Amino acid sequence: MNFIALDFETANAKRYSACSLALTVIRNSQVVDEFYTLIKPDTPFSWRNEQIHGIHTQDVATAPDFPTVWPHIASFFQRDRLVIAHNATFDNSVLKNTLAHYQIQQPTYLTLDTLRTSRQLLPDLPNHKLNTVCEALQIDLEHHHNALDDSLACANILLYQLQQFGPTALKQYVKLIG
Repeated sequence: MNFIALDFETANAKRYSACSLALTVIRNSQVVDEFYTLIKPDTPFSWRNEQIHGIHTQDVATAPDFPTVWPHIASFFQRDRLVIAHNATFDNSVLKNTLAHYQIQQPTYLTLDTLRTSRQLLPDLPNHKLNTVCEALQIDLEHHHNALDDSLACANILLYQLQQFGPTALKQYVKLIG
């Protein structure tokens, strides 16, 4: 199985306020690469978001803005590439709104939401938050709301689901974005 696991953290409630991004690249069901960066948004930080992920204005002072980051990751977002996230509605929305904010063309790509697959395939969990699913499946999640740790955990959730339920059970959850 080949896919990319995506995770964003945002500076505030605005979906274009990406302040960190991580990608975990899976080829033949193995982690082959990871990408992480802080991003300097052009909007202020909310204390609430700072509390959640621990990233502050001073942390991104010398970080690249999103238009500088995009050329390094754009090739992962193609019509035949699967990009997954835990709560993909949020992460895909952050990507879409950040691209629109900077007037960058929205790519077309495949997506799958491990929050949704976890709700369907693991219905007995008390909830389906990333940390709850990871604990139930004994997947390491050292720093929840660190984009890199979260993207790796998401990748491992899908790998577990592939092993336990097979690709046919998961295909119905793949959607086209763009």
